[in-house]
Parts: sequence; C-alpha cells; structure tokens
Amino acid sequence: MTSTGFLYSNGMIFYPPDTPAISTFLESNPGAYTTTRTHNNTASLLFWDRHLQRLSNSVKILLNSNPQFLFKSLNSTINPLLNPPPPPNPMWESTIKSLVNETVNKVLPVALRETRNEGEELAVTALVTGNTENLSEVKGNLYEALDVHVHVGSHVPHVFGVKGNGARVAVVGPGRDIAEAKYSDWVRLRKSLEKLRPPSVTELLLSKDGDRILEGCVTNFFAVCRKDYRNEKYLGGNENTFPYEVQTAPIGDGVLPGVIRQLVIEVCLSKGIPFREVAPSWSEHEFWQEAFITSSLRIVQRVEKIQVPSSWQSLELKALKEISWEEKQFEEDPGMITALIQKEIMEKAGL
Repeated sequence: MTSTGFLYSNGMIFYPPDTPAISTFLESNPGAYTTTRTHNNTASLLFWDRHLQRLSNSVKILLNSNPQFLFKSLNSTINPLLNPPPPPNPMWESTIKSLVNETVNKVLPVALRETRNEGEELAVTALVTGNTENLSEVKGNLYEALDVHVHVGSHVPHVFGVKGNGARVAVVGPGRDIAEAKYSDWVRLRKSLEKLRPPSVTELLLSKDGDRILEGCVTNFFAVCRKDYRNEKYLGGNENTFPYEVQTAPIGDGVLPGVIRQLVIEVCLSKGIPFREVAPSWSEHEFWQEAFITSSLRIVQRVEKIQVPSSWQSLELKALKEISWEEKQFEEDPGMITALIQKEIMEKAGL
C-alpha cells in the first residue's frame, strides 16, 4: 500500500495517488478527530469503542466552547445558531458513533483489499467536521450538520523493547488550548514548535513553566519515580509492593485524555502499581527511574533520553542554536514498570 492510502470524504472514496497525506488533510479541515490502528493482521481496530467515545466527547467540547475549531468559515449569520450551544441530545453519542462507523465501513474494506507488506497494519483516522451550509437548515438535530471523513493509511507497528527503539523527547513549548479535545487545528498550530526540535528528537513535549511536563504533541507522557523522596498517598496498590510510583499530568492541567493513557491508569490500579495524577517535575528528575510515552499508534514506548531547556525563557528566542539543554539518559532496556504496563495493555488488546 502507498503511504498516502485512501480517503472517504464528501461521499467519495479517493484512491492513491489522489489521497493527501493525513497531516495535510487534517490541516485543511477543521473538526474533532481520533486515530487508531488495526491489529492482529488487520483483524480489528484497536480499542475502537474507546476512540468513538473520546471522539464524541471532543465534538461536544468544541461545539460548546470553540465551534470555530469544528465549523469552517463561521460568520455572523451562523454564529447565533450556536450561541448558546444547543441543549444535550440523548441520541447525540449513539448518532455520532453510528455516523463514524458507517463511514469507516465504506472505506476500510477497500483498503483491506490492497496488498500490504508483512507485519504492516492500517492507521485509521476519523474526522468529524461541521457542515456550515447545512447548519442553518437543521432543526434541533445538530448532528445533521456534521460530516465524517475517514483516512486509511499504512502503518508499521512500533516494536517494544528493541535496542535503539526508545523515544528521544524534548520539552519545547507551552501546553495547548482546549487540551481535553482532540482537534485538527492543533496539527497546524504545533508546526511552530518544529523549529525548536533538537537533532534526533522523535517527540516534542509541552510544559507551562519548563518544569512540570504536561504531555507530548501527539502522546501522553509518564515518569516512573522512586518513592523515597516524598511521603504521599498513592492511587492503587500497597506502597510496599513497588518502590516506585507512576506519574502523569492530570486532565485538569491541560492534557488530552488519551485512550492508552486511561489504560495505563487501569493497569496500575489492577496490578497495584502506585499511581498519581501529577505533572512530572523536571526539578525532581534525579528520582526518575523510567519514563515512557503512549499513543494509539505507539501503544507504549519507553523514553531513551529527555532534554529540557536550561532556561525556559530561552525558548522565546525562537532559535534552536541559542538554546542550551539539560538532559537525562535512561537505561537502554525498558524498565520493570514500563515493561509490565506495556505487557498488560497488549494483553487487553489481544496482541
């Protein structure tokens, strides 16, 4: 399969080479979206029900707070139709899920018929956009003003635990607005951070102050810390069982409620691994034993190295060559906690 894949949009299926890259398509169209992948040789979509729920929530959040991220070219005639936002409809979630599933079923079978390389899966992105032209015609059923687009492309799954396969991350910018929703405009907005990407870095991290780390541009971030530096109450487990705690920033700090992020929390609770929703603090990085990032394409990827600007104010210079970095290198092999969490999530996925 070609790298651009297939697209269902505006009632049509686009084939290679007419299909744009997924980043190009998302930059060009407003809306809420979610991305997952197939697994077990394209037998099913990974945690699809959870993705549909998060997608539905993202649409509602944008509709209620920032409809310009959902509808293209809002104007003075249309704005009053969304202000105030329409009251919740009990059929809202089920209708959106049905619309998305219906669209996926139109394009995914086409992609599945294409020849794939051994070990290759499919990345599937569903985008829900507001149809401005239809908005003035709907009467109470706002979902009738929504369009669904689905992009399907090839994906080679990350292999966990292989030497050299760790993530190299760097903190380069502030957190994003409306972080609890996954919306396409962020694909464009995060481009400004690319000029600050150090060589060989594979993911950019966000922070409000250069100390407390929120998330990655396309991932959630976790640190595994020694517990001997503070006396706190932990979520999950007997604190004598594990000498570590897993930390990740809470949703309220401005992070995306990632599907895999939630699974990490569930695994920690079920396995008795101490867990706290607190933004990992770089000022305490000497206590970090492991770190990892999560997403539905990567699942769990250990962090090999993290870089943080020596001065947060130096980022305002907007020039990579003028930034000095502090860094922490982790062990080459995945740590015990990261490996356990990854194993449990893979089992939940049936992998």
